[in-house]
Amino acid sequence: MPRIEKAEAFLVDLVPKVRRTDAIQSFKSQETIFVTLTDAEGASGRGYSYTIGDGGPSILALLRHTLLPALMWREAEAIEAIWRDLLFTSHATAVGPIMSLALAAIDTALWDLRGKRAGLPLHLLAGGAKTRVPMYSTEGGWLHIEPAALVDDALAMRQAGFLGSKIKIGKPTVAGDAARLTAVRAALGPDYEIMTDANQSMTGPEATRRLPLLESLNIGWFEEPLPADDIAGHARLARQSRVPIAVGESLYSPGQFADYIAAGACGIVQADVARIGGITPWLKVAHMAEAHNLSICPHFLMEIHVSLVCAVPNAPWLEYIPQLDDIAAPMARDGGIAIAPTTPGLGIDWDEDALIARRAPGSQFEVTK
Repeated sequence: MPRIEKAEAFLVDLVPKVRRTDAIQSFKSQETIFVTLTDAEGASGRGYSYTIGDGGPSILALLRHTLLPALMWREAEAIEAIWRDLLFTSHATAVGPIMSLALAAIDTALWDLRGKRAGLPLHLLAGGAKTRVPMYSTEGGWLHIEPAALVDDALAMRQAGFLGSKIKIGKPTVAGDAARLTAVRAALGPDYEIMTDANQSMTGPEATRRLPLLESLNIGWFEEPLPADDIAGHARLARQSRVPIAVGESLYSPGQFADYIAAGACGIVQADVARIGGITPWLKVAHMAEAHNLSICPHFLMEIHVSLVCAVPNAPWLEYIPQLDDIAAPMARDGGIAIAPTTPGLGIDWDEDALIARRAPGSQFEVTK
């Protein structure tokens, strides 16, 4: 079987087309870290990872000096062994964002390579549960957007075939959040799903104050109400709430998800394929959630998550936030229904000229055996 003999990496900085704000931060840019792996037979796979504006060079440095050299001449199909070995190559830096994001760029490239060699798209390679999945839109729900504009966007998304929208919350007062959510529910009616996201901004008591509001409006889920490391707080809140508590975009290992699930601290699992370290650990979390009769609704990165949510049976939604349109062909969809790619590998049709044109100066490097 073929072994890895070359790795290339570079960074592309993508500025959001719309202003993206939540209760704790603004999305400055998507530093997209690419890794392309080539085996001894000339087959190649490309993976990627991202930040929301900071840390990209640190991820590149970890790849360049530690992880990619350790990958050389490894058997490309030994993905489980590679993931574990690379984690322990620099175990003192794990668990954490930089290590997980670097591992993700490698792991997604290995799965892309595996799919291309097998002639199979990722959704079949990883499980093949379905080929289509409903989407909800986040792009029109950012915290700075006024209620009237929230309504206009949600109406437009429903007209386009979407079945739900996510609205950011975390205004200084409950009344501020109520004005936003009530306007959307009144305009869209009871059959349109509304999710909420507080982005870790609240204390336990402030989150508890929101529960009657969210319950009265039949909100789909209450996402990241508390800081991500407050498992006990999320567990207390989950026991009080009839609205599912959603967590996961700020967790970086399967073990962290296991702790949340064991504590009864979440009702919706939101593993992000990049932040958890790649497809290999993402699938572990998806199956862990399934074993506990929980849904997995991943955060961001719709172009790769579409294949993963179609691979498993317990993924009812895909989050719609377009970000790769300047460097890849648009993701296939039928109105508000996303369609899993059928081309081998990740199924993302990269625009090679655009990748070259947008490559950050000095970011490209190569590692060989």
